[in-house]
Order: sequence, then C-alpha cells, then structure tokens
Amino acid sequence: MKEDSLSNKVYLEIRRKILSNQLVPGTRLKEDSWAKKINVSRVSVREALNRLLGENLLETGEKGGYFVKSMSAEDIHDIRELRELLEVGAIRMGISKVTDSDIAEMERVCNDFTQMVKNGYFSGACEADVKFHESLINMAKNAKLKQAYEQSNIPLFHLKLGQTQSHMDDYELSDKEHREILTAIKLRDMKKAQEALITQLRRGELASIEIY
Repeated sequence: MKEDSLSNKVYLEIRRKILSNQLVPGTRLKEDSWAKKINVSRVSVREALNRLLGENLLETGEKGGYFVKSMSAEDIHDIRELRELLEVGAIRMGISKVTDSDIAEMERVCNDFTQMVKNGYFSGACEADVKFHESLINMAKNAKLKQAYEQSNIPLFHLKLGQTQSHMDDYELSDKEHREILTAIKLRDMKKAQEALITQLRRGELASIEIY
C-alpha cells in the first residue's frame, strides 16, 4: 500500500477515536506506538498526526509531542451550539424526506447502542452514538450539510468511557433520548424530535463542563 494511503488509514482511525471520545483530551499520541498498532511506518503516523493538528483536533506540548486537544467550557458551549444548529436543521429538512430505510438504520444504531452499554462495551457505545447523530444528518439528504458536518470535526463530548454510576446514568439517559428522537421522527413530529435533541445536547454540555 502506498505511503499516502497508509497515512490516510492512520488519520481515519485516530480521527474516529477522537470524535467518539475513545481518545480523550490530553491523551498523548506517540508515533512509535501507533505505528506498531496499525502496522505502518512512523512517517505515515507523523503525516496523519500533522493533518489532525491542522484540523485543530490535536495540539503540541511545550516539549513537543502530539496531544488530543483539551477543551474549555467555552469550547464545549460553542460545540453544543454548532451541533444544535446543524442537527436541528437536519431534522427540519429531513422530517418530510425520511424513508423507511432511514428509520430502520436509526433503529439498528439505537439497538447497537443499547446492546453495547448492556455488555459494557463503552467504546462501541460511543461509536454507536456518533453514528446515531450522523444518521440525523443523513436524513436531511443534503450533501452540503453533510459536508459541513463532517468537516467541522465535531467531537462527541458528553459521553466518557468508564464504568462509574455517573457514567452509566449518562449512557442510559442517552439511550432514552435517542429513542425519544427516533419515536418523534417516526411520527413525523418535528417539534418533539427537535425538543428531544436539544435536551440531549444541552444536558451533554452541562455534563461535559463538569468533567473537563
């Protein structure tokens, strides 16, 4: 495989883990560790890390090295506002376009999320949460909106990997909120779908400010 393809493979893998919160803010990303993990050269890893640095998902330390970028309360607030703007807009655009296939996909993702939490696979639950919110964007069937969402590098900031009671409560609330959103979409009830989504995002903002 060519070096640029290998670099892209590393980029996609690390980016996915950052956005699904499997790599939390402050985590150091070592070139040699990732090279061994993905079985690529350190050059490929370095290229991927520099690309993520350019996208503002990573930052460099005072003595060098790459770290997952930390977020301030202001960052979290801005992210919530942006997600609300894009995802509520997606519901508004997509509620009249949603197909049985769209709904079936959202149900599958909801079921995956439930099962992952039940089995204690929290990294899988985080990925399922990302997929659920991506499915809302896909429902709008607007290529420009999807592009804006993907390029904005929106992290999933409200779910944290862990097994404490507070973490479990957060996962269970997220599961409930996903299903409330889905039920409203099935009924083509735009108002209730938007309200349920906004409730989840604003709860997530408050929970994340406490964590960070």
